[in-house]
Amino acid sequence: MMRLQKFLAQAGIASRRQAEILITDGKVKVNGMVVTRLGTEIDETADEIEYRGKAVRPETKKIYLALNKPVGYICSADSKQGKSVLSLVSVKERVYPVGRLDKDSSGLLILTNDGDFANEAMHPRFGKEKEYFVVCDRALSPKDQAVMEKGMRLEGKKLQPVKILSVSHDSFRIILREGINRQIRRMLGRLGYTVLRLKRVRFGRLELGSLQTGQWRKISKAEII
Repeated sequence: MMRLQKFLAQAGIASRRQAEILITDGKVKVNGMVVTRLGTEIDETADEIEYRGKAVRPETKKIYLALNKPVGYICSADSKQGKSVLSLVSVKERVYPVGRLDKDSSGLLILTNDGDFANEAMHPRFGKEKEYFVVCDRALSPKDQAVMEKGMRLEGKKLQPVKILSVSHDSFRIILREGINRQIRRMLGRLGYTVLRLKRVRFGRLELGSLQTGQWRKISKAEII
């Protein structure tokens, strides 16, 4: 027996966290019935699992891709809110993004069908660093830099300290060990800045390097961890 969200992650549908959302949103069926309860266990050898009207089969081959996401693309398979990053890659395996880059941001995005890896890569307790290049509407003051590096509070949540380096005029680099929704934009917005450009340049050990905007390449798991 296996929990439904874990099965979906191993099948390459979504990360385990995102699979939980798909379940509670009523988008998954087990033996023809919609299941919305988290923790539902299934027999992967006997039960029929459906997502978006199609049978779900476990993925046996794990695949990892690095994409230089352009501005204007969304990190979702659902293209109702814009062009999906999945339209930029062409592999036979079903892959999904590890974490998110919002529509107005660009840079390094990892896609995979390995749900366990995706969960580990994004969970704060594993401390995978994510580095970004940021351009604001004005220079970051030393005082505000200290506030961010100490660890801010957003909507009652205490954020982990960040590391800021290479400050030059209106741009700098920032390293996060967690990644809540639109964290950098929200932190800087709280301090009165407007982000003009936001680009992820590193995820774990993997750097964006010379990968051009909109291009992708296959990578190994070892390049990231």
